[in-house]
Amino acid sequence: MNEGTAALLARAYGLVPHTVEPGPAGTESVNHIVTEAGGARWFVKGHPPGADPVAVEQALELGRFAGRAGVPVPEVRETGDGRLLARAPAGGSPAAVSVSAYVAGAETAEGGLYGGRWAAVGRTLARLHTALARHPGGHVRLAPSTVVHDPGARRDRLRRLIERYEERPREGFEGWALDAARDRLALLPRIDELAAALPDRLTVQAVHGDLASPNLLLRGERVAAVIDFRPPGPRAAVWEIARIGCDPRTVVTRADWPAGLARLIAAYRAARPGFPAAELAAVPRTALCALAGSVYPLNEPLDHPQSVTRSLRTYAVTRDRAITLLLERLPEAERAVAEALKHVRFAPL
Repeated sequence: MNEGTAALLARAYGLVPHTVEPGPAGTESVNHIVTEAGGARWFVKGHPPGADPVAVEQALELGRFAGRAGVPVPEVRETGDGRLLARAPAGGSPAAVSVSAYVAGAETAEGGLYGGRWAAVGRTLARLHTALARHPGGHVRLAPSTVVHDPGARRDRLRRLIERYEERPREGFEGWALDAARDRLALLPRIDELAAALPDRLTVQAVHGDLASPNLLLRGERVAAVIDFRPPGPRAAVWEIARIGCDPRTVVTRADWPAGLARLIAAYRAARPGFPAAELAAVPRTALCALAGSVYPLNEPLDHPQSVTRSLRTYAVTRDRAITLLLERLPEAERAVAEALKHVRFAPL
């Protein structure tokens, strides 16, 4: 922990670390686990220069809103003047710091979903979306299915990415990323055909915004916490269900993922009975369309070269493999989900 972070913690929070441990690596943030002399443990996130403090505060507030509705969200510690974020003087590094309760004894979902975790995640997602639908920024509405797959926009982004790579020398991961981008562009006509069978209209609302496996903490088969919200913004609810239910790490490492996904979706439907079953049936297809049409993380060497770590390169390969598996097993997954939805027993939140 640098001197700027320690000074900001003392000034804004009255928090004097007794011990400091490195926290999980963030995409941009520098994280620490801080223990006070009395034993209280806190997760400290240092937000880099260039981070939008307003957006960070909005994301923290959205998480707090969900927590008040019973979603397991770590408590955010307020500064002495009641704010959720402490800002450093101009030019400071980090630019801001946020502090939340440390979730002990938990692991991320990066090892994949299995067993009772599937249903637990489905119930938590239903509670989360039900809560965020009541958020002032929720604005629940119906939108065209292009919110999850816009063929023209996807094609343009992939073509532009390929052109950028072709304009420069490349080797190693960059060469692999170019080949992967070309493969995705060639696959798009097939993805467009599959996207045409999505429901014409999808439910859009405020969602978590980045609910991938690193942001879901588990203890055994229970959800311990949902972390790292994004600022409230309209996204398709099925996109978020697909994002965690068909997380590439799970799809690649768990051969039984179609059956597990069906249990997750059935649990969601049981806990949120008003949500359209037709949209839930489209989750596997939504996942495939979203992954196959995305330029992430193929664009990272060009847009954020500092983020290209060994773990990101591994994730890129995993994500590419997941697209192949989703395409191969899509009929099986859709049958499993359709069958599960026939036998849902409703249990409102």
